[in-house]
Amino acid sequence: MKLTGRMLIVCAPLLFTACATIGPPLPPSLDLPKPPTDLKAARKGNRVTLTWTIPTITTDRQTIRSLGPTRICRGLVELKDCGIPIGKTASHLNPPKSTTRPEGTFVDTLSAEMLSDNPTAFVFYAVEAPNSEGRAAGISNQARVPLARTLAPPRDFQARVTSQGVVLNWKAEVPPENSNGGAHYVVRVIRRPIDGQQQTVVGEQPIAGDQTLTDSAFEWEKSYRYHAETVTILDSGNKDQGAKPPIQVEGDDTPEITVFADDVFPPSVPAGLQAVFSGPGQKPFIDLVWAPVTDADLAGYNVYRHEEGASPAKINAELLKTPSYRDSDVSSGKKYFYSVSSVDLRGNESAPSEEASESVP
Repeated sequence: MKLTGRMLIVCAPLLFTACATIGPPLPPSLDLPKPPTDLKAARKGNRVTLTWTIPTITTDRQTIRSLGPTRICRGLVELKDCGIPIGKTASHLNPPKSTTRPEGTFVDTLSAEMLSDNPTAFVFYAVEAPNSEGRAAGISNQARVPLARTLAPPRDFQARVTSQGVVLNWKAEVPPENSNGGAHYVVRVIRRPIDGQQQTVVGEQPIAGDQTLTDSAFEWEKSYRYHAETVTILDSGNKDQGAKPPIQVEGDDTPEITVFADDVFPPSVPAGLQAVFSGPGQKPFIDLVWAPVTDADLAGYNVYRHEEGASPAKINAELLKTPSYRDSDVSSGKKYFYSVSSVDLRGNESAPSEEASESVP
């Protein structure tokens, strides 16, 4: 064994075919958490929800031993540092063997004084993750949130089930002209199944006081929850830079209303029924034809017949799939009266059509 400068060389005493070189010791880790890079901000009404991944390694790629409270940073211009944080949130690291990425969250409420009629006004957010000694490596990426005002949610939001679908009614606040230059407002109606969280936008309309919207794209015999919100839509910037999607700021929701889409509505009544006798040289029969019913949930038709002074009776054994029928059970010297009805997939039957009659010679 021999010392060469500051480097120690260790060789095997008998075999000089392999030597190991030990370099100078590494400096101690500063244990500075790596700043998050995935901060996101979502605004709903005056509330801004921030989410990010809590760091698990340091700037020198070591496992973090301990974390301090995460600092929440906010400014009306892009942030260079955190400055005075508007809040703090505890940071919890997952157990070493966990495969789940730890997530941080914070909800900030924008004051009325911060909101603006200027559609180009924004607030900027960042977070800063220090170690247990309060030292940090800098702020995260920044998330920009518009400060445009939102309108109050629609009033008197109601729903009723009709044969055409769920009809939704509401009253919305109409903003004064030029109250927020460069912005326009819509009411958006949203549906979700009562046993799930998947939301579907039923439709949206420009705000115009008393309004109505019909939802027909649902499944009958199921329950749904509906709510509405006002949405402020802002021009995204210079149109010469290419088409950019507009910036949308969602207002607060109306209370949810629950609707059971119970289909108790019969389909349309068939029209244009005609009865024509045929018989010479063959077994007599009467052919019936009528205009087809165009309801989307039509299952078929029933045919009813009676003689003078008698009550109508259904003469088809199964639902007819086409708007025609041949009645071969007729006798000479009698006059028959016919009507038809339509039946939907849930068994709702329409009223009978106008009658058509025909005599058998």
